Amino acid sequence: MTSRIPTPNAIGLDRLARPSGGFAMLAVDQREAMRSMFAEHQSEPVTDEQLRRFKVEAARVLTPYASAVLVDKQFAFDAVVEEGAVDPSCGLIAAADHFVAGNGEHVTDVEIDEAVDPAAVRDQGAVAMKLLVIHRPDQDGALRVGMVRRFVERCRSAGLVSIIEPVAKAPRDGRAWDWDACVVEAAQELGGLGADLYKAEVPSKGQGDEAAIRRGCAAITAAVESPWVVLSSGVPADLFPRAVELACAEGASGFLAGRAVWASVVGSDDVARDLREVSVPRLQRLGEIVDAGVAR
Repeated sequence: MTSRIPTPNAIGLDRLARPSGGFAMLAVDQREAMRSMFAEHQSEPVTDEQLRRFKVEAARVLTPYASAVLVDKQFAFDAVVEEGAVDPSCGLIAAADHFVAGNGEHVTDVEIDEAVDPAAVRDQGAVAMKLLVIHRPDQDGALRVGMVRRFVERCRSAGLVSIIEPVAKAPRDGRAWDWDACVVEAAQELGGLGADLYKAEVPSKGQGDEAAIRRGCAAITAAVESPWVVLSSGVPADLFPRAVELACAEGASGFLAGRAVWASVVGSDDVARDLREVSVPRLQRLGEIVDAGVAR
């Protein structure tokens, strides 16, 4: 199956894509989840500055090999702009979501972050904004739909590409549910609301058999009206390249991922070195997979 490759008429999408038309995008917008990752490697508290420095260094080292980079306003967006950490060849994406913690989760709910002004981040160099959307089977879908539509309009008002990232989570009422089915249901509910790019979880979290992963990806392709890409959260890093390959074979156009690229570098005694020696080759290989996939 041929991937949905963005055309030059898709406003701004070409600024997030590789020459092949596929997307090999880096995410460093993780917040408290990243703090928890660092906490596994140290006894002292993980400071905001520590997270900021890692994000800036990751942007500096990795963006020459990424088609775009996603950065959060809370910790690092201003810093990567002020320090010129993003390679000129790499599109800049601003995270525009406010994470609400609770019930033992770093993100139990999400709101549009009104403090992230579309015109302001555009003037700082952003070409797109991203919104995480929590999809629970027992929550009112109309609220999700309304939030996505408002987010898309905020992006359009500033001439920015809109990216939505639905994430399936367990219902709070304790009902039986199927995670894979929820991933597809989210695509069916939100994939036709006008967002320019859809970011999806990998079916079976990349750990199922090939047929199951491909069926799930094909279902997402059928549901989403824009190009779509996969994220790497929940997928073992060693399985993510295979997941990207299978997703592209069933209609995806690449990835927007962080953990599969840089997670093993967290806690390093020389972050810049390990980003160059470990993360750069991973990102290059993933880009090659995307190029081959969208060429089919």
